Amino acid sequence: MQLSRIVLAAAIGALSLPALADLAEIKAAGKLRVGIDFGAPFYGFVDDKMQPTGSDVDAARLLAKDLGIPLEIVNTTNSARIPNLLSNKVDLVISSLSITPERQKAVDFSIPYGAIQAAVGAPKALKLASIDDLAGKTVAVTRGGPQDKIVTERAPQAKVVRFDDEAASITAAATGQADIVAITPPIIAAIAKRNPAREFEVKFVLQSYQLGMAMRKNQPELMNAVNGWIKTNLANGKLNEIHLKYAGVAIPDEIVAGAK
Repeated sequence: MQLSRIVLAAAIGALSLPALADLAEIKAAGKLRVGIDFGAPFYGFVDDKMQPTGSDVDAARLLAKDLGIPLEIVNTTNSARIPNLLSNKVDLVISSLSITPERQKAVDFSIPYGAIQAAVGAPKALKLASIDDLAGKTVAVTRGGPQDKIVTERAPQAKVVRFDDEAASITAAATGQADIVAITPPIIAAIAKRNPAREFEVKFVLQSYQLGMAMRKNQPELMNAVNGWIKTNLANGKLNEIHLKYAGVAIPDEIVAGAK
């Protein structure tokens, strides 16, 4: 379903809903409901004890703690992140959600708290240097993600195979169901770790995106609180510590500088 259709359906449904809660109402409800995709390592996944973890999970926990609101994590798929927000199933989405003009028509975004790269990964033996080399080849993507849009629009002669979450994309690449995947560099590294014999590697970067925390429109209290929290925790290094823990690399300097 195209985002514009999702937005229209949600808008029609919202006519029968009460006024959507801002920060004061969220606090009164006694919990902050945050949507996170558990199929998106390193951002959100389930550990060997079946507990949610990842950089977005840790960020959500720290945010809720600092706001003084108990956290309720709501597992969502990649394609359901914005629909769950618009249908009032969550109060906030912290789920490797890139800020795009199309999405900004439907929801409001915080200032960037991180960045994500869209890249193409494949076995070492496969020669790929640019998006032009994807013509005639099968490319696995996560449905609704930025890589899906880029490959669909910029490599029209590629055969795009869509999976519902990044965990499924990882499995497809690691088991040989897919030889080429458009996803993020840390996840390409996770594919290589899961099946070293495939020698998966980053072939080239498609694009870089800023990540934002998404909320419904016209929630100034929540927006101000989240933006202030992001500025504080980029400046004090706590968000960078979380990113380093899971991604192994620092948050880009331009994100930190832009929040000052």
